[in-house]
Amino acid sequence: MRPSSRLIALVLILTAMTVIVSVWRSDMNLPLLILWLALSALTVIDLALSAFSGRVKVQVDMPPQGFVGQTARLTVEIAPHRRSLPSGIEMRLDLAPELATPENTRPAILPASDGRRVKSSIDLGLSRRGQYAVHNLWLKWPSRLKLLDMIARLPIKKEITVIPDVSPVLSGAIQTQILPLESGQKDLRLRGEGSEFHQLREFAAGMDPRSIDWKRSARMRSLVVREMRAERNHQIILCVDSGRLMAEQLAGLSKLDRAINAALAMCWAAGLAGDLVGFYSFDSRPRLFVPALPGRPAFPRLQTLCAQLRYETQETNHTLGLTHLSGRLKRRSLIVIFSDFVDTITAELMIENIQVLARHHFIVYVALRDPMLSRLTEPEEMTPDTIARSVAARQILQERRAVLEKLARLGVLCLDSTPEALTTDLVARYIEIKSREMI
Repeated sequence: MRPSSRLIALVLILTAMTVIVSVWRSDMNLPLLILWLALSALTVIDLALSAFSGRVKVQVDMPPQGFVGQTARLTVEIAPHRRSLPSGIEMRLDLAPELATPENTRPAILPASDGRRVKSSIDLGLSRRGQYAVHNLWLKWPSRLKLLDMIARLPIKKEITVIPDVSPVLSGAIQTQILPLESGQKDLRLRGEGSEFHQLREFAAGMDPRSIDWKRSARMRSLVVREMRAERNHQIILCVDSGRLMAEQLAGLSKLDRAINAALAMCWAAGLAGDLVGFYSFDSRPRLFVPALPGRPAFPRLQTLCAQLRYETQETNHTLGLTHLSGRLKRRSLIVIFSDFVDTITAELMIENIQVLARHHFIVYVALRDPMLSRLTEPEEMTPDTIARSVAARQILQERRAVLEKLARLGVLCLDSTPEALTTDLVARYIEIKSREMI
């Protein structure tokens, strides 16, 4: 409970009147005293009338889990104990900073109701992985005579676990992109001019004559063709850099979270294609290493491990991290490296170690391009500040292009994608690698 703006205004007016009258009319003390007593009595009566109306029951509903980068809806339902709800209720949440947004940190005025119950929803911003709590719910409403603001703190103690975003997997977008159903069959196959024999089929008009198996055709006395498919059981290692640069926010979400989301989508796509998937993370030193397993069984395990991956503040040691990975791999693999760099100088050690790794493995280097840099290169207004920003942005883009071109000359497949298109571009590149037998 606290005095309202109306009560504060009345007190200030009476104070000014008391000072003025005391200076000019000393015989008016009794009327002033009566006014003060009347205001005090009104305040006490207002408190007595409003005390019982503040007894409410609150029911809070919040999902136990949510995807990073999305929002979770918290629903609050308020009902009176006996009579009716007071009007003009304002609501504010006491929550973890990671869940706060400009919208849910401001007081929300609950909609009007019939006095029996009121229901409202608030969106929580899920900007970082981890487990976060909503501690208390604060309610404020005016008293009957609008002289007091009644305030109530209601403990909620609800928690939500923020996990990597696997919505493309759950929605079927990855399955649609990589392996559509063929002819109503249950098994899904990746079509391509691969090196693995799949089946024999009768020759039909329009088929490539070079695919005819002449020996079997002579034995069966009819033309049959060999149908090939892309080779399976390749080993794919998802290598995620969790150093300081990957903790940078990009379009409202850290680069590390975007890399983890894309890596999990890649894991699911590889599982559909019949490949083995492993996981490795490093920053200043090697962190997690999960040996390659079939993609579908590996997905839940990798999802759990990625949810626990911490945001590091130390610089990435590419020499130690990539050398350790090279020593753990016993066969040729497709290594997808999610990392980033600032300029050509800081990328020198990274390029040298990727070059060593590329001698025995096929490397896909994934970097996230900041869309803001492209907008800064073409400012709308020509001022000294915008020109300086434009020059700096152009220099950054040129150095990034130089590093990626150098990696491409070493035989590394580079993917410099925007945050929104990263998952789709990575799966599309994986399909290209499988169909062209580049591993």
